[in-house]
Amino acid sequence: MAPLSSTHPGHATWSAVDSYTESMLVHPDKVLEGALRDAEAAGMPPINVSPAQGQFLRLLAESVRAHRILEVGTLAGYSAIWLARALPAHGRMVTIEIDPKHAAVAAGNIDRAGLTDRVDVRLGSALDILPQLAAEGREPFDFVFIDADKQNIPAYFEWALKLSHTGSLIIVDNVVRDGEVINAQSLDPSVQGVRALNNLIASNPHVKATTIQTVGTKGYDGFTLALVVGAP
Repeated sequence: MAPLSSTHPGHATWSAVDSYTESMLVHPDKVLEGALRDAEAAGMPPINVSPAQGQFLRLLAESVRAHRILEVGTLAGYSAIWLARALPAHGRMVTIEIDPKHAAVAAGNIDRAGLTDRVDVRLGSALDILPQLAAEGREPFDFVFIDADKQNIPAYFEWALKLSHTGSLIIVDNVVRDGEVINAQSLDPSVQGVRALNNLIASNPHVKATTIQTVGTKGYDGFTLALVVGAP
């Protein structure tokens, strides 16, 4: 999740609450902390989800008893580790990353987490790899997390539907954009991408969805949660 609203007067309180809840409910984890250090050392942008959000994603994946997880946007593998830990021993995850440097860092972090046998890091454009996954004839995914370039999220979401089944849960990150999502005249392609996604979901009878606004160390943003309720 990209850091937004860092100068908002409430940001200090949001961050303090995150620190408190993480100290109470999210246990310290050397592997995850190491993944963040490796990302920083590699000069990667600090746009990973927060620890509280990582725990949130893991709990969601566990709640739907996910055996097969798809992630669009790997970065350093931080959220991939959270999600892969929700899988049973025979579960599998595919995560897609377009940047070779990011994919290499992620592969190292996933290996250090002991999850290489469960996580398949696919290097390339998601719009190339998602059709490949469909052509492979693999079983549908139970859980999809979309956290990549926002101008393409309508297309990512459509592919997620094709690769899912009734009961699958699709999560899209960074959908509030510091409140700019309500600005129909925005020239930001990320804002317009989110708005196009909302139009797509609103007209699709095969999903039930909502958006939850979030504040915290990452600023002001939000997640869209979409439950697949019928055949795409």
